[in-house]
Amino acid sequence: MDFDAMRDAFPKLIAAVPTTLTLAAVSLCLGFGLAVPLALMRVSKSRLLSGLAYAYVYVIRSTPLLVQMFLIYYGSGQFRAFFEAAGLWVLFRDAWFCAILALTLSTAAYSTEIIRGAIQAVPLGQVEAARAVGMSGVLQFRRVVFPIAMRLALPAYGNEIILMVKSTSLASTITIVEVTGVAKQIISNTFQPVEVFVIAGAIYLSINFIVSRAVTVTEIWLNPHLRTERAIRSTTAAAIH
Repeated sequence: MDFDAMRDAFPKLIAAVPTTLTLAAVSLCLGFGLAVPLALMRVSKSRLLSGLAYAYVYVIRSTPLLVQMFLIYYGSGQFRAFFEAAGLWVLFRDAWFCAILALTLSTAAYSTEIIRGAIQAVPLGQVEAARAVGMSGVLQFRRVVFPIAMRLALPAYGNEIILMVKSTSLASTITIVEVTGVAKQIISNTFQPVEVFVIAGAIYLSINFIVSRAVTVTEIWLNPHLRTERAIRSTTAAAIH
């Protein structure tokens, strides 16, 4: 393994990390904002709303993200006249917009199911208690259902964040130069794929390690009983030793 090549490639790959993080952060924020109303549609008693949300989730989750990205980036050119008439072509001709749109639609579909499951897992007693004190439906959701659901959804949503960080690598296929895109450029010049991809993989591993630890800390902070359990385990371990 050529360590000189790895040393030369490292700063170039690190310089592309902000692009990767920007893609992931923007897509996750937009996707979460879209997922919440979609999750409410999924649990709605209206068969029309529930059916529309289910259809969206089913289509997005059942097709590869790479195909979706290609359809948006390359396929939008076939509808250029329509997008120009609507004043949207300036967006669809931009690779950044197409990548973020594809990533947003993907994470929104998966997040919808995570949030839906969390909402349905909220203990009925909590909801009944909110009703008993006279809370309206909106107030129940804002003060009781949604906060509890977010605590329940956090572990699964943490996995979705990690998946999105890795999925940003697909943006390199539509000319965006993030970590994987830079790695491809370096490899085309040096013909040393192993060394370059080892560094790229280590960068993704480091980012996702930080993400996983942040999610764990947040989960403990939001759930006091977890802090108590950790304190008890630490005390017990100290007593044993």
